[in-house]
Amino acid sequence: MALGACTVLQSEKIDYKSAGTVGPALDVPPDLSQLSRDSRYVVPGAAVTASNYKVGQVAAAAPTAATSLGDIRVERAGTQRWLVVNRPADQLWSPVRDFWQQNGFILTEDQPSLGIMETDWAENRAKLPQDIIRSTIGKVFDSLYSTGERDKYRTRLERTASGGTEIYISHRGMVEVYTSQAKDQTIWEPRPIDPELEVEFLRRLMLRLGASNDEAKLALAPEAASKANARTSTVDNQPVVQLDDGFDRAWRRVGLTLDRTGFTVEDRDRSKGLYFVRYVAPNANKKEPGFFSKLFSKDTTTPPLQYRIAVVSEGTSSTVSVLNSDGKPEASENAKRIVKIIADDLK
Repeated sequence: MALGACTVLQSEKIDYKSAGTVGPALDVPPDLSQLSRDSRYVVPGAAVTASNYKVGQVAAAAPTAATSLGDIRVERAGTQRWLVVNRPADQLWSPVRDFWQQNGFILTEDQPSLGIMETDWAENRAKLPQDIIRSTIGKVFDSLYSTGERDKYRTRLERTASGGTEIYISHRGMVEVYTSQAKDQTIWEPRPIDPELEVEFLRRLMLRLGASNDEAKLALAPEAASKANARTSTVDNQPVVQLDDGFDRAWRRVGLTLDRTGFTVEDRDRSKGLYFVRYVAPNANKKEPGFFSKLFSKDTTTPPLQYRIAVVSEGTSSTVSVLNSDGKPEASENAKRIVKIIADDLK
């Protein structure tokens, strides 16, 4: 019973470890199959760019729930949280970078001019059971133990018109699963996004930026479940997502969703409400992969398609749709899949 209690308590902590070192990324097969045992895996991911990172943003409208702590404000929408800090982005970049490194991560993307930093795939070692064998042999042969899960985090900083900065943290996870009853082969598959991990790192970042522990916990405390305001629909034979949010709020929520779900965002134009993304269509001739793998696979045999995610608002409601590379409405199966994944995350 004592050992069991220790396991439960330990599983509630966060202790990430990356075995890699700063330098070139490891080569990994596109299908993520048969990765070697290690506490750091380079799973195919997508780089995100934003050429207008340095351009001032329109001030955000007051959200449904916002809590101010000095010059830090927490905004929320459903399971999404982000920070608004009344400091210039160039003053926040180094503290945020140090924050991730102090929490056991290596940054695989660190581009201040684009406002994007992304961690490697790391393992939360606190999830390992702390029994007698683990506490003795594990200290010597640490690599023999693995949780079978890996996490990575993307941080995006966007300037506001008032000179402050919005900070978004998004989580992505992978889990190792067996592919046969003999349990002799494994593959890595995406696992659901964990909003609690996003909130925990936002809390830790608030402490790093000067908030007290009690203040951060109170500001990020969960609220009563609210009615989902994201739903799929069809407008002029085109699949869309409808939100009960004005433009400022809808723009931020859609941007965080694209970060969460691993889209390759090549550029963004807030003045026109456009995110420019890349998408790899499923290959019907291959064995059916997972849903996320179909959307975001880096299979070089299938050329990526370019789309635009458009956010259009009228009053307190907004519509999110998919446009092709020429900016024309898209009603294909790819557009339906993209709309569905955006709507599922926004609910």
